[in-house]
Amino acid sequence: MQKPQIAIVSGTRPEIIKLAPVYHQLQSQGWADVKWIHTGQHADMADQILRCFEIEPDIRLKREGSSLQQFSANCRSQLDATMTAQRFDMCVVQGDTESAFLGALSAFYQQLPIAHVEAGLRTHNLSRPFPEEGLRQMISRLARYHFAPTERACVALRSEGIPEEKIQLTGNTVVDAQHWAVSHRAIKRNVQGRGHILVTVHRREHWGFEMEEIFRAVAEIAREHQSAQIVFPVHLNPVVQSAAQSILSGIGNVELVAPMNYLEMQQALVNASLVLTDSGGLQEEAPTFGVPVLVLREETERPEAVEAGCAAIVGPGRAAIVREVRRLMHDDLAYRRMQQPANPYGDGQASRRIVETLAAHLLGTVPQAAVA
Repeated sequence: MQKPQIAIVSGTRPEIIKLAPVYHQLQSQGWADVKWIHTGQHADMADQILRCFEIEPDIRLKREGSSLQQFSANCRSQLDATMTAQRFDMCVVQGDTESAFLGALSAFYQQLPIAHVEAGLRTHNLSRPFPEEGLRQMISRLARYHFAPTERACVALRSEGIPEEKIQLTGNTVVDAQHWAVSHRAIKRNVQGRGHILVTVHRREHWGFEMEEIFRAVAEIAREHQSAQIVFPVHLNPVVQSAAQSILSGIGNVELVAPMNYLEMQQALVNASLVLTDSGGLQEEAPTFGVPVLVLREETERPEAVEAGCAAIVGPGRAAIVREVRRLMHDDLAYRRMQQPANPYGDGQASRRIVETLAAHLLGTVPQAAVA
């Protein structure tokens, strides 16, 4: 009897990180034939992550076009051809990228059940983040299985009319990926004291004045706290590069470095004392290592860390960022309160729960863990 055929579609670095534990869990059980389809949305960065997690895509699509719109049109055509040529029984996508949406849309036209990992994140503002908020809402209209990382995500899905039986609270697979890195790649803290301040900024809604405000805040923090080392992996986008270089280059305790691969970022994270970021992924990852997070956005689709006390929303304004960093640098009790003993986004077992549900659908078995 032929094994069920599962397509995993990914294209960006974050997708690979969060789908890798699901892939390894499926491969370790052996009941399905899993095909990893890489859309090429991220090129070299994606290849680094694939190698890190010991994954070789079965199908590689060719990235065509320089704009997101051109990539989308060409990728959709290639995905349709791939899913027409090979019979699949299910398609798994993750998150809110163009690749995730295109994978779900192509599977929908093939009338395949779609499993959406990290379903239910919402800001309810289609312009922030753009285009991610729109993409993840559209994937939710197509998916059969909604693997929600938190109870809040479950509530968001229910409020949109998703039937309860299609929603499962699993935790976030990003925590599973960190556990894998710690056990397989020996990630551990190797500095004394609090460590450096880690900065990441890249979101397109911050391009222009707001990004410059953030970078001016980093410069002011560096000059005020000259004993603190600030590590900033600068995104390759020319808009980010130009602003970072013009405002932050030449400041002795600010280290502008190339984008880090996954393992380098995890090591930088475990060695950090504080994270300043507009990235969603770091909001989820930092609590695993007890590192407080200041979110450089006006809103977040990941409020659980804020509610747990291990993150705070400060926005992109210079004065607010400087004020909050100053408070945490001088108030040891406030700082320690943000060092949570557990990650509110998961326990490292999300991929097991997801795979049990996939087996229940494709093999008719009863899942062992219905909830996180």
